[in-house]
Amino acid sequence: MAQGYLTISRPGPLSTLQDAGRYGVRRLGVTQGGPADLHAWAWANWLLGNPWGGTALEITLGGLELKAGQDCRLALAGPDMQATLDGKPLAPWRAFTLKAGQVLSLGMCRQGVRAYLAVAGGFIAEPVLGSRACVVRDGLGGHKGDGSKLAAGDRLAFVPNETAIPARRLPDDALPDYGEMPRLALIPGAQFRFFDDASLLNAFGQPWRVDNRSDRMGIRLQGPPLHCSIASMISEGINLGAVQVPPDGQPIVLLNDRQTIGGYPRLGTLTPLACSRLAQCRPGQPLWLYSTATDAAQREYRQFRARFE
Repeated sequence: MAQGYLTISRPGPLSTLQDAGRYGVRRLGVTQGGPADLHAWAWANWLLGNPWGGTALEITLGGLELKAGQDCRLALAGPDMQATLDGKPLAPWRAFTLKAGQVLSLGMCRQGVRAYLAVAGGFIAEPVLGSRACVVRDGLGGHKGDGSKLAAGDRLAFVPNETAIPARRLPDDALPDYGEMPRLALIPGAQFRFFDDASLLNAFGQPWRVDNRSDRMGIRLQGPPLHCSIASMISEGINLGAVQVPPDGQPIVLLNDRQTIGGYPRLGTLTPLACSRLAQCRPGQPLWLYSTATDAAQREYRQFRARFE
Protein backbone atom coordinates (compact mmCIF):
# COMPACT_ATOMS: atom_id res chain seq x y z
CA MET A 1 0.00 0.00 0.00
CA ALA A 2 1.32 3.46 -0.92
CA GLN A 3 2.60 5.57 1.95
CA GLY A 4 2.01 9.22 2.64
CA TYR A 5 4.48 11.59 4.25
CA LEU A 6 4.64 14.64 6.43
CA THR A 7 7.85 16.58 5.83
CA ILE A 8 9.39 18.37 8.80
CA SER A 9 10.59 21.89 8.07
CA ARG A 10 11.07 22.91 11.71
CA PRO A 11 11.32 20.22 14.40
CA GLY A 12 11.10 22.24 17.62
CA PRO A 13 13.33 21.55 20.65
CA LEU A 14 12.35 17.88 21.06
CA SER A 15 9.83 15.99 18.93
CA THR A 16 9.78 12.18 18.98
CA LEU A 17 7.52 9.29 17.97
CA GLN A 18 5.91 7.46 20.89
CA ASP A 19 3.67 4.40 21.02
CA ALA A 20 2.43 2.86 24.29
CA GLY A 21 5.99 1.94 25.33
CA ARG A 22 8.54 -0.86 25.33
CA TYR A 23 7.70 -3.65 27.78
CA GLY A 24 9.23 -6.98 28.75
CA VAL A 25 12.84 -5.83 28.32
CA ARG A 26 13.75 -4.17 31.62
CA ARG A 27 15.67 -7.30 32.59
CA LEU A 28 18.03 -6.27 29.77
CA GLY A 29 18.46 -2.79 31.23
CA VAL A 30 16.16 -1.24 28.61
CA THR A 31 13.62 1.30 29.80
CA GLN A 32 10.02 1.62 28.58
CA GLY A 33 9.83 5.01 26.82
CA GLY A 34 6.35 5.87 25.61
CA PRO A 35 4.32 9.07 26.04
CA ALA A 36 5.20 11.19 29.05
CA ASP A 37 1.57 12.32 29.14
CA LEU A 38 -0.41 9.12 28.63
CA HIS A 39 -3.67 11.06 28.93
CA ALA A 40 -3.14 13.50 26.04
CA TRP A 41 -1.50 10.83 23.85
CA ALA A 42 -4.44 8.44 24.33
CA TRP A 43 -7.08 11.08 23.51
CA ALA A 44 -5.17 12.22 20.41
CA ASN A 45 -5.38 8.66 19.07
CA TRP A 46 -9.03 8.32 20.18
CA LEU A 47 -10.05 11.38 18.18
CA LEU A 48 -9.04 9.49 15.02
CA GLY A 49 -10.33 6.06 16.02
CA ASN A 50 -6.81 4.65 16.36
CA PRO A 51 -6.49 1.57 18.60
CA TRP A 52 -4.60 1.74 21.89
CA GLY A 53 -0.88 1.85 21.20
CA GLY A 54 -1.03 3.98 18.04
CA THR A 55 2.24 5.75 17.27
CA ALA A 56 1.91 9.52 17.66
CA LEU A 57 4.29 12.46 17.75
CA GLU A 58 5.22 13.93 21.14
CA ILE A 59 6.10 17.62 20.77
CA THR A 60 7.95 19.24 23.67
CA LEU A 61 7.41 22.98 24.17
CA GLY A 62 6.28 23.53 20.56
CA GLY A 63 8.08 25.09 17.61
CA LEU A 64 7.14 22.33 15.13
CA GLU A 65 6.31 22.99 11.48
CA LEU A 66 5.48 20.37 8.86
CA LYS A 67 3.99 20.07 5.39
CA ALA A 68 1.65 17.37 4.06
CA GLY A 69 2.69 15.40 1.00
CA GLN A 70 -0.74 13.74 0.82
CA ASP A 71 -4.14 14.44 2.35
CA CYS A 72 -4.40 13.09 5.89
CA ARG A 73 -6.48 13.21 9.05
CA LEU A 74 -4.61 14.47 12.09
CA ALA A 75 -5.51 15.17 15.70
CA LEU A 76 -3.80 17.49 18.17
CA ALA A 77 -4.12 17.06 21.93
CA GLY A 78 -2.46 18.69 24.91
CA PRO A 79 -1.67 22.30 25.81
CA ASP A 80 -2.35 25.20 23.45
CA MET A 81 0.73 25.65 21.25
CA GLN A 82 -0.83 28.39 19.09
CA ALA A 83 -1.20 25.96 16.19
CA THR A 84 -2.07 27.26 12.75
CA LEU A 85 -3.09 25.52 9.51
CA ASP A 86 -1.87 27.61 6.58
CA GLY A 87 -1.76 30.55 8.96
CA LYS A 88 -5.27 30.10 10.35
CA PRO A 89 -5.65 29.35 14.09
CA LEU A 90 -6.25 25.72 15.04
CA ALA A 91 -7.45 24.76 18.52
CA PRO A 92 -6.14 21.64 20.30
CA TRP A 93 -8.19 18.60 21.34
CA ARG A 94 -9.74 18.01 17.92
CA ALA A 95 -9.23 16.16 14.65
CA PHE A 96 -8.75 17.99 11.36
CA THR A 97 -7.78 17.40 7.73
CA LEU A 98 -4.41 18.48 6.41
CA LYS A 99 -4.48 18.52 2.62
CA ALA A 100 -1.49 17.94 0.36
CA GLY A 101 0.70 21.04 0.35
CA GLN A 102 -0.82 22.56 3.48
CA VAL A 103 1.40 23.57 6.40
CA LEU A 104 0.80 22.90 10.11
CA SER A 105 2.77 25.21 12.41
CA LEU A 106 3.04 25.20 16.19
CA GLY A 107 4.26 28.11 18.26
CA MET A 108 5.49 27.75 21.83
CA CYS A 109 3.04 26.55 24.47
CA ARG A 110 1.56 29.04 26.90
CA GLN A 111 0.86 26.41 29.55
CA GLY A 112 1.90 22.81 29.87
CA VAL A 113 4.90 21.19 28.18
CA ARG A 114 3.97 18.45 25.70
CA ALA A 115 1.41 18.14 22.89
CA TYR A 116 0.59 15.05 20.83
CA LEU A 117 -0.04 14.88 17.10
CA ALA A 118 -1.68 11.68 15.87
CA VAL A 119 -2.45 10.57 12.31
CA ALA A 120 -5.27 8.25 11.28
CA GLY A 121 -3.82 4.73 11.38
CA GLY A 122 -0.71 5.82 13.29
CA PHE A 123 2.73 6.83 12.03
CA ILE A 124 4.86 4.12 10.45
CA ALA A 125 8.29 3.14 11.80
CA GLU A 126 10.19 -0.09 12.30
CA PRO A 127 9.75 -1.46 15.84
CA VAL A 128 12.86 -1.95 17.97
CA LEU A 129 12.52 -4.56 20.73
CA GLY A 130 8.79 -4.63 20.07
CA SER A 131 8.11 -0.88 20.19
CA ARG A 132 8.47 2.30 18.16
CA ALA A 133 8.84 4.43 21.29
CA CYS A 134 11.80 6.79 20.95
CA VAL A 135 14.28 6.89 23.83
CA VAL A 136 17.00 9.35 22.81
CA ARG A 137 19.26 8.47 25.74
CA ASP A 138 19.30 4.76 24.81
CA GLY A 139 19.41 5.31 21.04
CA LEU A 140 16.29 3.20 20.49
CA GLY A 141 13.10 3.58 18.48
CA GLY A 142 11.61 6.61 16.80
CA HIS A 143 11.19 7.40 13.13
CA LYS A 144 14.67 6.07 12.22
CA GLY A 145 14.91 3.32 14.83
CA ASP A 146 18.04 4.81 16.40
CA GLY A 147 16.49 7.09 19.01
CA SER A 148 16.83 10.20 16.88
CA LYS A 149 14.62 13.18 17.60
CA LEU A 150 13.09 14.87 14.57
CA ALA A 151 15.31 17.12 12.46
CA ALA A 152 14.56 19.49 9.61
CA GLY A 153 14.03 17.55 6.40
CA ASP A 154 12.88 14.34 8.10
CA ARG A 155 9.74 12.66 6.82
CA LEU A 156 7.09 10.90 8.89
CA ALA A 157 5.37 8.06 7.03
CA PHE A 158 1.73 7.01 7.30
CA VAL A 159 -0.76 4.98 5.27
CA PRO A 160 -3.43 7.30 3.86
CA ASN A 161 -6.74 6.32 5.42
CA GLU A 162 -9.72 7.03 3.19
CA THR A 163 -12.28 5.65 5.66
CA ALA A 164 -13.06 8.60 7.90
CA ILE A 165 -14.73 7.93 11.23
CA PRO A 166 -17.53 10.23 12.41
CA ALA A 167 -16.26 13.40 14.07
CA ARG A 168 -15.53 12.89 17.76
CA ARG A 169 -15.65 15.41 20.58
CA LEU A 170 -13.80 14.89 23.83
CA PRO A 171 -15.96 14.44 26.94
CA ASP A 172 -15.86 17.59 29.07
CA ASP A 173 -14.31 15.70 31.99
CA ALA A 174 -11.36 14.65 29.80
CA LEU A 175 -10.18 18.21 29.16
CA PRO A 176 -7.47 19.16 31.67
CA ASP A 177 -6.82 22.67 32.95
CA TYR A 178 -3.05 23.08 32.81
CA GLY A 179 -3.35 26.34 34.72
CA GLU A 180 -4.69 24.67 37.86
CA MET A 181 -2.35 23.61 40.63
CA PRO A 182 -2.08 19.81 40.29
CA ARG A 183 -2.85 17.36 43.08
CA LEU A 184 -0.88 14.18 42.40
CA ALA A 185 -1.82 10.79 43.86
CA LEU A 186 1.03 8.82 45.45
CA ILE A 187 0.92 5.19 46.60
CA PRO A 188 3.19 4.82 49.68
CA GLY A 189 6.20 2.60 48.98
CA ALA A 190 8.23 -0.03 50.82
CA GLN A 191 10.47 2.54 52.52
CA PHE A 192 7.64 4.94 53.42
CA ARG A 193 7.67 4.05 57.12
CA PHE A 194 11.38 4.83 57.40
CA PHE A 195 10.82 8.56 56.75
CA ASP A 196 10.47 10.55 59.97
CA ASP A 197 7.18 12.14 61.00
CA ALA A 198 8.24 15.67 60.11
CA SER A 199 9.19 14.54 56.60
CA LEU A 200 5.82 12.85 56.04
CA LEU A 201 3.99 15.96 57.26
CA ASN A 202 6.04 18.08 54.88
CA ALA A 203 5.58 15.65 51.99
CA PHE A 204 1.78 15.92 52.07
CA GLY A 205 1.17 19.12 54.04
CA GLN A 206 2.61 21.78 51.76
CA PRO A 207 3.18 22.37 48.03
CA TRP A 208 6.29 21.34 46.12
CA ARG A 209 7.79 23.11 43.13
CA VAL A 210 9.09 21.59 39.91
CA ASP A 211 12.85 22.02 39.55
CA ASN A 212 14.33 23.14 36.22
CA ARG A 213 16.47 19.97 36.20
CA SER A 214 13.68 17.89 34.70
CA ASP A 215 13.26 15.82 31.55
CA ARG A 216 11.70 12.57 30.29
CA MET A 217 13.95 10.59 32.63
CA GLY A 218 12.77 12.27 35.80
CA ILE A 219 11.40 15.43 37.41
CA ARG A 220 12.99 16.87 40.54
CA LEU A 221 10.84 18.53 43.17
CA GLN A 222 11.93 21.42 45.40
CA GLY A 223 10.80 21.71 49.00
CA PRO A 224 11.84 20.91 52.58
CA PRO A 225 14.39 18.06 52.70
CA LEU A 226 12.90 14.65 53.47
CA HIS A 227 14.83 12.45 55.89
CA CYS A 228 14.91 8.66 55.78
CA SER A 229 16.57 6.44 58.40
CA ILE A 230 17.85 4.04 55.71
CA ALA A 231 21.46 4.96 55.05
CA SER A 232 22.06 2.57 52.16
CA MET A 233 20.11 0.11 50.03
CA ILE A 234 20.72 -2.64 47.53
CA SER A 235 19.55 -1.37 44.15
CA GLU A 236 16.11 -2.58 43.14
CA GLY A 237 13.81 -2.31 40.14
CA ILE A 238 12.36 1.13 39.40
CA ASN A 239 8.84 1.55 38.10
CA LEU A 240 7.14 4.48 36.39
CA GLY A 241 6.39 7.23 38.90
CA ALA A 242 8.80 6.02 41.59
CA VAL A 243 9.61 8.89 43.97
CA GLN A 244 13.22 8.43 44.98
CA VAL A 245 14.76 10.54 47.73
CA PRO A 246 18.55 11.00 47.38
CA PRO A 247 20.78 12.22 50.24
CA ASP A 248 19.91 15.89 49.64
CA GLY A 249 16.30 15.08 50.59
CA GLN A 250 14.79 16.52 47.38
CA PRO A 251 12.49 13.96 45.70
CA ILE A 252 12.97 12.82 42.10
CA VAL A 253 9.93 11.41 40.28
CA LEU A 254 11.12 8.92 37.68
CA LEU A 255 9.34 8.95 34.33
CA ASN A 256 9.33 7.03 31.05
CA ASP A 257 13.03 7.23 30.18
CA ARG A 258 14.23 6.38 33.70
CA GLN A 259 16.98 3.94 34.59
CA THR A 260 15.79 0.40 35.34
CA ILE A 261 17.24 0.04 38.86
CA GLY A 262 17.99 2.45 41.70
CA GLY A 263 19.32 2.43 45.23
CA TYR A 264 17.72 5.45 46.91
CA PRO A 265 14.80 4.99 49.32
CA ARG A 266 11.39 5.67 47.81
CA LEU A 267 8.61 7.68 49.36
CA GLY A 268 6.21 5.87 47.04
CA THR A 269 4.96 5.84 43.47
CA LEU A 270 2.82 8.31 41.56
CA THR A 271 -0.09 6.75 39.70
CA PRO A 272 0.11 6.67 35.86
CA LEU A 273 -2.35 9.56 35.50
CA ALA A 274 -0.50 11.57 38.15
CA CYS A 275 2.68 11.05 36.11
CA SER A 276 0.83 12.32 33.04
CA ARG A 277 -0.18 15.50 34.83
CA LEU A 278 3.31 15.98 36.25
CA ALA A 279 4.78 15.69 32.75
CA GLN A 280 2.86 18.86 31.84
CA CYS A 281 4.28 20.90 34.75
CA ARG A 282 6.78 23.60 33.88
CA PRO A 283 9.76 24.58 36.09
CA GLY A 284 8.55 26.55 39.09
CA GLN A 285 5.05 25.02 38.94
CA PRO A 286 3.68 24.37 42.46
CA LEU A 287 1.91 21.07 43.13
CA TRP A 288 0.54 18.98 45.98
CA LEU A 289 1.06 15.31 46.74
CA TYR A 290 -1.59 13.21 48.44
CA SER A 291 -1.60 9.59 49.57
CA THR A 292 -3.84 7.04 47.88
CA ALA A 293 -4.40 3.29 48.18
CA THR A 294 -3.33 0.74 45.58
CA ASP A 295 -6.89 -0.44 44.89
CA ALA A 296 -8.09 3.14 44.34
CA ALA A 297 -5.22 3.77 41.92
CA GLN A 298 -5.96 0.56 40.02
CA ARG A 299 -9.65 1.41 39.82
CA GLU A 300 -8.86 4.88 38.44
CA TYR A 301 -6.54 3.42 35.80
CA ARG A 302 -9.01 0.70 34.75
CA GLN A 303 -11.72 3.33 34.33
CA PHE A 304 -9.36 5.43 32.20
CA ARG A 305 -8.39 2.51 29.97
CA ALA A 306 -12.01 1.41 29.59
CA ARG A 307 -12.73 4.65 27.71
CA PHE A 308 -10.46 3.46 24.89
CA GLU A 309 -11.64 -0.15 24.57
